[in-house]
Amino acid sequence: MERKRAVILVSGGLDSATILSIAADAGFELCALSFDYGQRHRFELQAAKRVCQATGVSQHVVFPINLSAFGGSALTSDLPVPKDREETELSSGIPVTYVPARNTVFLSIALAWGEVLGAYDIFIGVNAVDYSGYPDCRPEFIEGFERLAGLATRAGIEGDHHWKIHTPLISLSKSAIIQRGLSLGVDYSLTHSCYDPDSLGRSCGRCDSCQLRLKGFAEAGVDDPLEYQ
Repeated sequence: MERKRAVILVSGGLDSATILSIAADAGFELCALSFDYGQRHRFELQAAKRVCQATGVSQHVVFPINLSAFGGSALTSDLPVPKDREETELSSGIPVTYVPARNTVFLSIALAWGEVLGAYDIFIGVNAVDYSGYPDCRPEFIEGFERLAGLATRAGIEGDHHWKIHTPLISLSKSAIIQRGLSLGVDYSLTHSCYDPDSLGRSCGRCDSCQLRLKGFAEAGVDDPLEYQ
């Protein structure tokens, strides 16, 4: 029997590697979508390629979109990436690493590709527990976008297909995500999470993303396989 297709957003980070394996375990044909959006941490695209090859995706598209033309974020401009923030700071307010409307843009492109593919299931690794205050990682955003998908596409209007935005990690802690991934055989040495790596791609260990990752591995009782500066 032919497998259902799904579009999976794959950044190359820990979360996206996990959802890719979750989608594979659920029996979907994997159509991976990554974005070259002008991010300063472009090493993640190499990680995305590695993760996709290891997971056996049927297609992997790297979509170019230059959000650095707008700036407005430490990930797409010369603004400094915050380092060594206290745990209380990580969950208070929206940090400068927030890229304006990024997940809205990414999901819109995933929606377009999914309609072409006949893939009405979209997986995204957003998380509303161990995250840095991004508004587009909340359940309310995902629910709103799913409603939009039904209004903005031919498939939704004609009523023959129902769009589903899958967020299997949204209520999990980082340690629980890691444990789930390890149970599925995810090789986290292939991933990249750092917002400000050095020229060799080594993680800084000090940005918000690195801190959340290291905390997750520590709480999971597992060593992080990445090399840090």
